[in-house]
Amino acid sequence: QGQEKLSCNPKKENGTHVVLCELGNPMKAGAQITVDMELSVSRLEDIGEAITFHLQLRSKNSPSSSNASVTVTVPVEAEAEMQLRGWHWVEGSQRPEDHGIKVEHVYELHNKGPGIVSGVTLSIAVPHLLGDHVLLYLLELGTEGGMNCSHHPALNPAQV
Repeated sequence: QGQEKLSCNPKKENGTHVVLCELGNPMKAGAQITVDMELSVSRLEDIGEAITFHLQLRSKNSPSSSNASVTVTVPVEAEAEMQLRGWHWVEGSQRPEDHGIKVEHVYELHNKGPGIVSGVTLSIAVPHLLGDHVLLYLLELGTEGGMNCSHHPALNPAQV
């Protein structure tokens, strides 16, 4: 006839998480009720492909072992909409800010000794394209401390 909000209490029973909801007392013989349940389950990352709920209706007044039960299996699906956003290229511009936000990488190479080293080569690969789109626009490459540097031909191709 009317709608009532149930009082439910979570507890653990034999290593299983149980939620016990009291439907009311007393109920008339032959009474029919409908219960809509909304369950929120967190930390499903390692649960697998589905989660199973065992629902059982018990009566405190009935010593019968034929309490009605049902098993409900709900598939677990993860959905995410992802976007990789870059910078809108301003064609023909000579201003660096029109080609993206400045990102500076600094690499330091130290000899921790005790011996002296020579002829050391440090190779750094920087992805500048993602498919046909510019991911990083490489402006300049510099060194300090008497090192020689060679660079890829994609360095500042628009002469910004």
